[in-house]
Amino acid sequence: MEFNNQLSIYLQIAEHVCDRIQLREWAPEEKIPSVRDLAVSLEVNPNTVMRSYEHLQQQGIIQTRRGLGYFVSEDAVVKITALRKEQFLQEELPQFFRKIYLLGIELDELKVRYEKFRNRQTKA
Repeated sequence: MEFNNQLSIYLQIAEHVCDRIQLREWAPEEKIPSVRDLAVSLEVNPNTVMRSYEHLQQQGIIQTRRGLGYFVSEDAVVKITALRKEQFLQEELPQFFRKIYLLGIELDELKVRYEKFRNRQTKA
């Protein structure tokens, strides 16, 4: 995993975990890697992974089972999707709108390009 300087490492690790869950690589109710195992695989300090897991636990995305480790919450995919959707709508979409406004891109052109994109996605 390559880290960037724009976001705290623990949040980037949390995003990585959420990606695995959304991609169904880690299913609901499934055990996820231990703090130590994930730290080794990502080459980071275990305390950083612990902070990521605590963050995800506070959001209800993962849960701990005493003596067994961390598990994906039953409704984790729904929660992740809702959180990411809200973040996109609040943070990224206004920037996108500003760019299309400044570049003079019309909504009709965006619609055509979006439809092409969707068609490629459904065929993949």
